[in-house]
Amino acid sequence: MSRARKASWLAGLAGLSAVGGLAGSTVAKSLTRRVTEDDLHRDEDFELLDADRSCVVTTADGVPLAVREVGPEDAPLTVVFAHGFCLRMGAFHFQRARLSEQWGTQVRMVFYDQRGHGRSGDAAPATYTVPQLGQDLEAVLAVMAPRGPVVLVGHSMGGMTVLSHARQFPKHYKTRIVGVALISTAAEGVSRSPLGEILRNPALEAVRFAVRYAPKTVHRTRGAARSVIGPILRAASYGDERVSPSVVAFSERMMHDTPIPTIVGFLHALEVHDETEALTTLAKVPALVVCGDRDLLTPSEYSAAMAAALPKSELVIVGGAGHLVQLEQPEIVDDALVRLVERATPSKLVALTRRLRERARHRG
Repeated sequence: MSRARKASWLAGLAGLSAVGGLAGSTVAKSLTRRVTEDDLHRDEDFELLDADRSCVVTTADGVPLAVREVGPEDAPLTVVFAHGFCLRMGAFHFQRARLSEQWGTQVRMVFYDQRGHGRSGDAAPATYTVPQLGQDLEAVLAVMAPRGPVVLVGHSMGGMTVLSHARQFPKHYKTRIVGVALISTAAEGVSRSPLGEILRNPALEAVRFAVRYAPKTVHRTRGAARSVIGPILRAASYGDERVSPSVVAFSERMMHDTPIPTIVGFLHALEVHDETEALTTLAKVPALVVCGDRDLLTPSEYSAAMAAALPKSELVIVGGAGHLVQLEQPEIVDDALVRLVERATPSKLVALTRRLRERARHRG
């Protein structure tokens, strides 16, 4: 490595701390009040998905995506979940736990880790884009749900994945994809949110340089992920101080385990993405748009704007919730997903199953 390149690389590593310092400057103060001794999920098994049927889907460019599924392979409906930035499929833990019981044999749920996240493979930094994520979703659908109706659920960057898929594969919608849920997301770049503090920091360019020219070294420095974006993600994740400490610890583990090349690559993708064209396609199907009213990363006005463009949508603004609304207020999100499936499914089998289970529960 040349002296000049080495100097730039060292500057990039130093920039990690600079980026993190600026990132947390406006919102990290709120972390101090988010402490509670009441932990309703102290004994929760957050690795529940690890016990489900597993397989690997290989993308067109050779990236292995880790996939889990629960429910009969011949279920009348498949619901596919795409997680957000710096997370993994476990971000839908509560949805998997409750909805698999509620939907029973009528629905198969499919979860997967996005490229560079969780147990999925790393990829070339140039492929860490929202359009590529839409193509990855198509690869998952081609293997896991080649036939039959599908509902897509995306949280944060996963919602952008769904939007990107709709723009690139519009013919699938209404014919096979019969409903979509967009949770804590935006149809275009989020540079106007507090996340923009990171995106506008000149030090981030130095970090990108380090990732490009010394990827192995940076990859091993996983702890520095907290310096890059950890403060703002932690502060923005939850809106209520009563959130379970075990849930907070679980989400922080997911963020901490995300490699720095993934973080840096997708930060740029979040800044420049524009999938507003997809809204025309999504207007054809029933939709659910959910957001917490304390979401600092994708504020509720983004969700309101999307819902206004989707005539078949239900808009749910969750009071007191932050960006990880599906972990913070899972019951509200789960109920909304049940309503979406009932609206999106031509037959009433799912709704009937729900009513029968609720009656049995009340009798018990």
